[in-house]
Amino acid sequence: MTAHDLTRADWRTSTRSSGNGNCVEVATADGQVAVRDSKDRSGPVLAFDPSTWRTFLHGLDEVRRR
Repeated sequence: MTAHDLTRADWRTSTRSSGNGNCVEVATADGQVAVRDSKDRSGPVLAFDPSTWRTFLHGLDEVRRR
């Protein structure tokens, strides 16, 4: 596992977030897409390569359209 430098990451929450605290935050860092729980900002972070992240988002769009 590789540690990524997230000190300068620009974390953002989805504009579709309802503000109920059940959100994730996303940032790009070190050529990866990083994801964390907005309630536990110092907790674990998942990192994905951009291609995998795009595939994931595409899958979400497909599910939403059903």
